[in-house]
Amino acid sequence: MASELPDGFLTPDDLVVMFKLPSVETVYQWRRKRTGPRGFRVGRHLRFDPEAVRAWVDSQMGEAA
Repeated sequence: MASELPDGFLTPDDLVVMFKLPSVETVYQWRRKRTGPRGFRVGRHLRFDPEAVRAWVDSQMGEAA
């Protein structure tokens, strides 16, 4: 993942591209299992704060060490 995150909120499709996931369903599975980055809804649309995604990545790297 690049060190520079976008200024705007991320979509599930953005996470698929960033993490080279097999499909957007992976992002929704993470949400159901509460294992992925914390997201929020804007109406029907799921969005992620880039800083929350960065914090989640950092926590995952810390657990792997």
